[in-house]
Amino acid sequence: MYITNIKINKNYLFAFVLTIGVMVLMEPYIAARAQLLTFVLFVLEILFIECFLDTKKKRYAVGLVLIEWLIANAHVAVFYFFFVLMLPYMAEYYIILLANSDFIYKIMVSRLKKNIEKVSRKNQSPEKLKILQEKLVKLDKNHAKMCERQKQRRENPYKIKFEKRDNAKWLILIAIICLATGLLTPLGNEPYTHIIKLMSGTTTQNIAEHQPLVLAQSINMVLVLVVLLGLLIFTDIKITLKDLFMLGGLIFLSFETKRQFSFLLIIGVMSLTRLLCNFVNKYDKNGTDEFVSLMVKRRGEALTIILIVICSFTIYLPKVTNAYVDDTAYPVGLADFILSEFKDARLDKDYMKMFNDYNYGSYLLYRGIPVFLDSRADLYSPEFNEGVDVFSDYMNVSNIGIYYETIFDKYAITHVATYVNSKLNMFLSRDDNYKELYKDDHFVFYERLQIDTGNYEKEE
Repeated sequence: MYITNIKINKNYLFAFVLTIGVMVLMEPYIAARAQLLTFVLFVLEILFIECFLDTKKKRYAVGLVLIEWLIANAHVAVFYFFFVLMLPYMAEYYIILLANSDFIYKIMVSRLKKNIEKVSRKNQSPEKLKILQEKLVKLDKNHAKMCERQKQRRENPYKIKFEKRDNAKWLILIAIICLATGLLTPLGNEPYTHIIKLMSGTTTQNIAEHQPLVLAQSINMVLVLVVLLGLLIFTDIKITLKDLFMLGGLIFLSFETKRQFSFLLIIGVMSLTRLLCNFVNKYDKNGTDEFVSLMVKRRGEALTIILIVICSFTIYLPKVTNAYVDDTAYPVGLADFILSEFKDARLDKDYMKMFNDYNYGSYLLYRGIPVFLDSRADLYSPEFNEGVDVFSDYMNVSNIGIYYETIFDKYAITHVATYVNSKLNMFLSRDDNYKELYKDDHFVFYERLQIDTGNYEKEE
């Protein structure tokens, strides 16, 4: 992010400060998931697009193709987002092309000339011919005046700047080639159909990160909007059409789905840096250069290092005594209990069919314990699970939307792990068919005494 920002905007100070700021705001999105790779790839995509538009060197086009191939094989869910980030560049180019094409003027001129030629050929009324010729002259004069006004507006635009970069026309060809990389995977047509199946399923309706963003509940979004709108409304700096499309589109996506706010941060920071650079250059062109020259001297370097160390320790020290895994959020004790305390075959993790909650299924898998479902919700929807809707069954049980025994019989559940304060535990703690085997302050574990063994053997 820092290197890309420097290469695009040529300002070390804003690149450094905003990169640190974005990383602080990105804390909720930093997790051991495939998105960590695609975050990097999307930032590199912006770098390669900008470099290609400036130089038209083929290596950047090849880099874009390789990036999309990696996405198709590593994080197929965001396969199409690669093309979304190309849209502002292509839209800017073709809008400018259309604005400069004089398409309507040429059609009108063509019609007038045909009429003049037709009147002249048929030797019709000289007055009619004169009227048509005057219309043509008037049309030319009006067009010349309009072109002059348009030129003046573009030289000194009120708010939106037009930057025509001819190499942008090749982005469509690159996009078509990149689209074909979806065939270079062992997943068949999954890169093309995954997001369609995902959006048609039920998982996105029940997962927090897929829910719309509520502005009043997102201080980070408020901060970003205040800075952006403050620059655009209360200063006279200009914004390029591409940056307007990019920021507007990413903000819209962020409000549609909370998780998209991460892309607004890592991609939108490039456009924000450009706005800040324009603001500073307008009022104090050498201000940041003088500050940077001061900070790269020994005293400045020492001050920077000290500040970073202080900030780092301020964040780290309160967490020194924290456990590696938070046992209030993950069933550490319960996993230890299952793995070490019981030797009975029916309690063996290889034979046990356990119902568990969504939030900690990934931890149980990490400990080698088979689960009912984990946080990879898509895998448990009918679109990806051969028609079996495990996720909806889980939601119905956890919300007591259906009698739990119905679902437990369906999957031949032998044991149940749940939160102590869950709705399900309120019923299981009073059900004689469930024997409590383990309980701590946060989690409880039951054995189901009467099991439909016919279904159980069939499932096995």
